[in-house]
Amino acid sequence: MTAVREDAVVGTRSATRLKRWTLVAAGMFAVAWGGNEFTPLLVMYKLDHGFTQVVVDTFLFAYVLGIVPALLIGGPLSDRLGRRPLMVPAPFIAVAGSLVLATGADSAAWLIVGRVLSGVALGLGMAVGGSWLKELSTQDRDPSARPGAGARRAAMSLTAGFGIGAGVAGILAQWAPWPSALAYGVHSALALAAGLALLRAPETRPAVPKDERRSLAQDLKIPAVGHRRFLYIVAPVAPWVFGAAASAYAVMPALMTGRSGSAPVAFSALLCMIGLGAGFAIQAVGRRIDTPSNARAVAVALAVLVLGMSVAAVASDALTVPMSMIAAAILGCGYGLALVSGLQEIQRIAGPDDLAGLTAVFYSLSYLGFAVPAVMAVIAESTTALTYPMMFVFGAIVAAASLVLVVVKWRRHLPEASERG
Repeated sequence: MTAVREDAVVGTRSATRLKRWTLVAAGMFAVAWGGNEFTPLLVMYKLDHGFTQVVVDTFLFAYVLGIVPALLIGGPLSDRLGRRPLMVPAPFIAVAGSLVLATGADSAAWLIVGRVLSGVALGLGMAVGGSWLKELSTQDRDPSARPGAGARRAAMSLTAGFGIGAGVAGILAQWAPWPSALAYGVHSALALAAGLALLRAPETRPAVPKDERRSLAQDLKIPAVGHRRFLYIVAPVAPWVFGAAASAYAVMPALMTGRSGSAPVAFSALLCMIGLGAGFAIQAVGRRIDTPSNARAVAVALAVLVLGMSVAAVASDALTVPMSMIAAAILGCGYGLALVSGLQEIQRIAGPDDLAGLTAVFYSLSYLGFAVPAVMAVIAESTTALTYPMMFVFGAIVAAASLVLVVVKWRRHLPEASERG
């Protein structure tokens, strides 16, 4: 621990004007911006470039192909090699993703490649950056940090990047020149600056000496995944994180394309910002709700999600601007509460050697939710028997079932109890 502290002091002599955690937060913000700037542009790709709804929703999901491997491999590798070697490249990979997207607006294959690169960057940012940020938010490195500060800072950095990136991209695509490229150029400049700033962040987990390393296969194992608290409390809420978000800012804008006047891309960005803005704001409330003695925060998140899916069912039937905005806000609150409560549970369950790995598993499960728009679009195009309102009602029922499971396991398998034996 002394060696780590000395490394931190040496590594931050050039960053005295900034708190060290803000450098990592900026990198996470930049990769989140790159991951979600594409979302409000789905309407543009459908209207201006001729792609079908199923195809554009597939573009949205495609970056999961980059996220999940980066999460599952990058997180454990950072426990082995240190945070810096895995996180520092992430903003520069995000730049590459944006440049590919900017030059391939009419090519499905090119757009998928760009999305995968954006996903790799985001996966590294979430698993490695989140662990790095948590370690920089401990009392010994940041005396102003309160308990749970690492989870909140990580969640808020990501949510701010997701929301602001989407808002800026939608505005530029709707009213600025070069609608298919300018937003990606803006992000590239931002991510490049964040990447250069990240070079100044101190290492918190030095590389394990080669003669002390286990095999890579052993490092990729994450024992805490089998923790019953993870299985019964975290796993049920994880897919709802981005299932709720995608419903708010991908499904609802698609349904409202013909009802949003002359600015459908900007309206898509507005719904995205409403959802993510609500998710960002509610995270401060989530901190007060959370307690290590039970699963209250996760239960509240799922209760909000039941409400959000129910309101989305009404909004998808009414197809009015006010109802779609209300649905986006409630779903956004569910997203924010699910994200921060899940991360706080993870940071209680994980030991120091599998924090990054377990965080990676949580995010991998959460990103399954990005399949929701594509699945709903396929169902809607293949049958008239299941409408969007009916699918949202089904979602509310599944969320309610998840809530029941969490309430049943409310106080069971607490990490502290497990440690006491």
